[in-house]
Amino acid sequence: VEGVTILTSPGAWEKYNWTRKYFSKKPKEGYFIWLKKQVNFPLFTCVFLCGKNITQNLQNLLIIEKNLNIKFQGICQAVNKNLLGVHNAKGKIILKEGSSLKYGHFHFWGEKDVVNSCYEFFLEKNSKLDYVYKTLSAPKKLKIKTIFNLFTRASCKAKIVANCKRTETEIKDNLILKEKEASGQVQIRLVAGKASKVSAHSKIEARAESKGHLDCQGLVLDEGSKISLVPELLCKNKKAQITHEASIGRISEEELNYLRIRGLSEKEATNLIVNGFLTL
Repeated sequence: VEGVTILTSPGAWEKYNWTRKYFSKKPKEGYFIWLKKQVNFPLFTCVFLCGKNITQNLQNLLIIEKNLNIKFQGICQAVNKNLLGVHNAKGKIILKEGSSLKYGHFHFWGEKDVVNSCYEFFLEKNSKLDYVYKTLSAPKKLKIKTIFNLFTRASCKAKIVANCKRTETEIKDNLILKEKEASGQVQIRLVAGKASKVSAHSKIEARAESKGHLDCQGLVLDEGSKISLVPELLCKNKKAQITHEASIGRISEEELNYLRIRGLSEKEATNLIVNGFLTL
């Protein structure tokens, strides 16, 4: 495709010396995508765990040049439930001045997998990000860390959704409003199903005149499960405005009874309510 460079991350390291500043060390695996011209269709990446006891160590880099408007989806998935795989992924996404990115990031894992994912976004002047992360089939252990760095008049809308069952899940996100008139919103929806421990630490840091809002909500479905939500606001500028709201609840009997009367089983009613809760 004209205006799009796609390489492995090790290949990019060797071919373009300037990419090395984005990697902590020489990568062994991962992808490099460099968008230099407008592309008027969505781009997709797919990473699969296909064999037993495999460990992936990915370092990914996505760079979007000035004034481009890009749609992108990344899918990470185990091909079946019993692979005992390990997925370690680090990524950096660079939005140059005036660019716009709509990014959907989706995870589907097996019950015995272990996943560690850390992505960092850099939003240059006047750039825009619309980011959705969803784990719809959680692994045995899941750690997700996401950092958003916003510069002058950059804006970010981020949604993080996790439907957890028989898992230990730890989610950390940090929205850093670095320069004047940056603005961001983070929405988090967590469901703790059977035998799940879920924790989320969400932080907004305002270093300049800026605005940010954090919305964290959790839903506990099982007596043996738990959710911990820790919102944090750090303001370093007297002209900044940052706010948060957080809540953890349960499905009420009134909601279940209403749906049962209309012919749904308890399981069907619960699934319908959960799906509605996770839809942002």
